[in-house]
Amino acid sequence: MKFSPPLQQATLLKRYKRFLADIRLDNGNKKAAEETTIHCPNTGSMKNCWAPETPCWFSVSDNPKRKYPFTWEIATTPAGDLAGINTGRANALVVEAINDGVITELQGYDELRTEVKYGEENSRIDILLSGEQGQCYVEIKNCTLLEDAEQGPAANESGKGYFPDAVSTRGTKHLRELIAMVEAGHRAVLLFCVQHSAIESVTPAAHIDSAYAETFAEAVDAGVEVLAYRARLSPEEIKLEQAIPVETV
Repeated sequence: MKFSPPLQQATLLKRYKRFLADIRLDNGNKKAAEETTIHCPNTGSMKNCWAPETPCWFSVSDNPKRKYPFTWEIATTPAGDLAGINTGRANALVVEAINDGVITELQGYDELRTEVKYGEENSRIDILLSGEQGQCYVEIKNCTLLEDAEQGPAANESGKGYFPDAVSTRGTKHLRELIAMVEAGHRAVLLFCVQHSAIESVTPAAHIDSAYAETFAEAVDAGVEVLAYRARLSPEEIKLEQAIPVETV
């Protein structure tokens, strides 16, 4: 996913009201630098993803109807790593990676559709793949939480990433829907789109959402496949490039 023009850099001041953040536009003069408000496209807690007075990168919309034309895309974590905080990018990144042959486990299908209604709990599957081998339901989750679950919120050296970063009843519902698809004879995949430069593996965050972790285990036992791919992040491009392990227990 190339950015044209490339993302612009600023200094993050604070995030508030979930969807807003204040930045300082860097112009070489801190005292005279302009401060402005930008859109934060992330409904999660963004735990361990940002810190005040750190570099951030944003895109610019040319839509004149937008109240906040700048959109926060990449943050610098307290440990100095990069995190892609725009959760709206995750699905497009995965679609691009499938079409480019990066996600080898999801090749060989004739048709790819997005946001297809399915299930019995009023859900939409992120990606529905279809072909001679049948249908494959792919649910995508953006993973950006790096922490040591036993020692507190500081980013650890093991590179263990967690999902979710807050209690997610919606995420648990999606797991139930995937289980139902497997029981109906279809292939079902949970795919973590890892937009964090230091995450080396992914595991369910039982210390944050025990119900999600329990349902995750049920899904794995039922035959839901779990994949994780990490993105390379830069102001010019975000691109899924590398499969990383998923710890299912």
